Amino acid sequence: MRPTIAAMVRAHLDREYEGELRKLREDLLLMGAKVEDMLTSSMRALARRDTKLAEKTMAVDREINRLEMEIDEACLRVLARRQPVASDLRFITMALKLVTDLERMGDLGVNICERVIELNEEEPLKPYVEVVNMAEAAQGMLRDALDAFVEGDIERAHSVIDRDSVVDAYYKSIFRELLTYMMENPRNIYRATRVQSIAKYIERMADHATNLAEMVVFMVRGKDIRHAGRGGKSASRIPLESKRDLLELPPESTRKKQ
Repeated sequence: MRPTIAAMVRAHLDREYEGELRKLREDLLLMGAKVEDMLTSSMRALARRDTKLAEKTMAVDREINRLEMEIDEACLRVLARRQPVASDLRFITMALKLVTDLERMGDLGVNICERVIELNEEEPLKPYVEVVNMAEAAQGMLRDALDAFVEGDIERAHSVIDRDSVVDAYYKSIFRELLTYMMENPRNIYRATRVQSIAKYIERMADHATNLAEMVVFMVRGKDIRHAGRGGKSASRIPLESKRDLLELPPESTRKKQ
């Protein structure tokens, strides 16, 4: 029996719809990959005292901003034309939120590069091994959060949420060490506050990766776990906006939004 015209149109629309959702996933992964690259390159610029690399890395933020706008537009177009429901609707709404976190991570990558450039104009304060290790931990969280998003992997998402405390511990350790440097010699304050700011930006990036993982749980299960632990009790993680002033010594000027 030959398919009716209506059935053929429906099949075509279904294929078109699936293609739109697939393109959204691909663009989200591309945006996340660019954020990962920014963090990797900024740490390389810090370790190698490479100002040109830091400046080149800052330019990637424009590509991230462009992707954010394109993904936002694509999500709104799908909502208007397809009127998705259930899991597809959760995916679209989470994509709209996810791009905001990724864009802010790109901005933080720019902030890191700005501090790296300032540090490169001074004598090195110390080897930055622990800062690089902290960045690698945050980058691993972002990578796993994106993989969890693509695969709908709840367990991997929860592992990302749990690892936020590891990055927090790195920050506290770095802060205490830098405080010692500043107390020993006031001439270390300028450089120490720049290193501290870099560590704080990385810590915020880990918070955004945690936000992504929480979105994955909502997308897959339809359960909002923000501000609550697995057992429904208050989580130990401090909400991002109220956490910003914790142990922070900002540089004299911040040129980029955070």
